[in-house]
Amino acid sequence: MTPRKSTAWFEAQYNNRQRVIDSADILGRWAQASALVRERSNCQLDLRYGADPKQTLDVFKPDQTSGGGFAPVLIVIHGGYWRSLDKSDYSFLAASFTDEGAIVVVPNYDLCPGVSIERIAMQLTEAVAWAWRHAAEHGGDPSRIVLLGHSAGGHLAAMLSCCDWKRVGRDLPRRLVQGAMSVSGLHDLEPLCQVPFLQTDLKLDAARVRRLSPVHFPPPRAPQTLVALVGEQESEEYHRQNQLIRSAWGARAVPVCEALPGCNHFTVLHDLADPQGRSHQLARQLLGLRWYSGLL
Repeated sequence: MTPRKSTAWFEAQYNNRQRVIDSADILGRWAQASALVRERSNCQLDLRYGADPKQTLDVFKPDQTSGGGFAPVLIVIHGGYWRSLDKSDYSFLAASFTDEGAIVVVPNYDLCPGVSIERIAMQLTEAVAWAWRHAAEHGGDPSRIVLLGHSAGGHLAAMLSCCDWKRVGRDLPRRLVQGAMSVSGLHDLEPLCQVPFLQTDLKLDAARVRRLSPVHFPPPRAPQTLVALVGEQESEEYHRQNQLIRSAWGARAVPVCEALPGCNHFTVLHDLADPQGRSHQLARQLLGLRWYSGLL
């Protein structure tokens, strides 16, 4: 249970744009860098994976795969509290991974309050299924799909890591995802009921909190794992959220649960984009790009 605190306390804990004074500048730099990546990359944009308005995705490809084989596939799920931001804001993450031989898929999804979080999760099951069905067409290996999500995207990556893919499509393998990473993820939605600026759009209640919180799910089946990371400078609640999934799922399912030194809610993604960053190296290992060993 979340400790009893005031509404103002919860607002301060979860309002990341207010906590990080230069957040608007950081988001602006993401947009500029992402536009440059889309301009210069080998990519296909706005491919449709479903019928809903925002069910499109971008595919970023390496110039050539390592050894001429099929590349691992990294699916990047954007954040924004399920109610803002866009796949185009996260294109900048693709460049360093494609340089290292991975394919990066960045899906969009419809936003709250236009749709529910439940609908967003279902949309993204369709995006992951699309990636499995179409990976080979883009030079990707459908047996090497990894999920990576930031903030609300971390929540969605954790949810999807528990999906029964046979219920999504009979043609899908039961173990479709090889691993996942939740960066600054939200794993228990109960505290968000105490945050008015979010609750206006999310409309959470006790039943939906339990249904949508990964801490209430059985952990993904072995050998699949989740890496849980948070910025050292993030709020007390974000650190608690990061620890919660380790406590709920155990060390087998969550072998890495760490804080990234010097990072806030936004600059955690700079560590991810940096080939020398801890989170980047962990993502490489999930993808099977094992130039760095002994991390997991």
